[in-house]
Amino acid sequence: MRGRRAIGGLRPAGGHNCSLGGDEFAVVQAGPEGAEDVAVLAQRINDVLSTPYDVSGNPVIISVSIGIAMVPTDASDPDTLIKNADSIEPRRRALAYFAFSNPPWTRFSSSGGSWEQDLRRALAAGEFELYYQPLVNVADRRICGFEALIRWKHPTRGFLKPDAFLATTEEMGLIVPLGRWALRVACREAAKWPGENKVAVNLSAKQFSSRDLVQAVVDGLAESGLPARRLNLEIPESVLLRNTAEILGILHELRELGVSISMDDFGTGYSSLSYLRSFPFDKIKIDQSFIRDLAHSDDAVTIVRASLGSALGMTTTAEGVETYDQLVRLRAEGCTEVQGYCPAAPAGEVPRLLRQFQPDLMTAN
Repeated sequence: MRGRRAIGGLRPAGGHNCSLGGDEFAVVQAGPEGAEDVAVLAQRINDVLSTPYDVSGNPVIISVSIGIAMVPTDASDPDTLIKNADSIEPRRRALAYFAFSNPPWTRFSSSGGSWEQDLRRALAAGEFELYYQPLVNVADRRICGFEALIRWKHPTRGFLKPDAFLATTEEMGLIVPLGRWALRVACREAAKWPGENKVAVNLSAKQFSSRDLVQAVVDGLAESGLPARRLNLEIPESVLLRNTAEILGILHELRELGVSISMDDFGTGYSSLSYLRSFPFDKIKIDQSFIRDLAHSDDAVTIVRASLGSALGMTTTAEGVETYDQLVRLRAEGCTEVQGYCPAAPAGEVPRLLRQFQPDLMTAN
């Protein structure tokens, strides 16, 4: 990867970095399994470098643009790799904060067409489907809602989970229509569920750049008849790094509709606590990476404890909870909800899950 207007000293796992000039740095990532893994690293670098800095009492935000070239697809020698990564600066600026020299959607094809054509066709052909993962209340150990997760039934590549296509979908700009579709379908399907169970829908940073985000939520609620109180919108922390005044205005408009708003992946960024003061979130979701490390990492315990202690009266949801020991630890720390005990299921399975899920499922084996 080659990035501009960055800061030296960031060393990703399995990689090395170096300075190429006053504002140019190179990062070598060793061992990624695919383009999606590289995109995740680019996202992380952007999140870290875009964190506001305090300069004489004033917040200063720097930007970063990242070009990505991969071995051996783009080149095998260092000079050509750097040249290829640097050559896409204009297109990178137009699309987002990072872009591939040889985009993954042009490298993978189903039947002679491009990855981009596959995605556009998939939207029109109805190849996407929403699965729903239960959220369980820690106090009574019963399902209290579901998170909508996108799946792609690709005609030749099979059943694809989000990490296989969402990163490239966002770079291509297709995340906006895909997100609008997911919101509409989630509202429609949740309206059929019994009781007051909420549905959580993820929003991407690019959707906040779209002028019709608030209207898309209004339309989804109106078309489905779902009460606004049963819709929860999950936003990534990176959204708040871009244009705080504008973003906060959109969040307040959404709040006025009656929906609840969560900060997703809490703890992975560097300014989460300050954001809890800037906007009254209804919920924070602790990233699953900290939950996995609870049993053998004091740092993870400290972060989880600090997150729960700083919730300011908000609901707290722990992602990736898979063992009874994790549940006990989180319950002792004051966590409100957990997610991960039950796998995601299609909409048709939700009524069965609500009927059959019993509190004793969440006990030690």
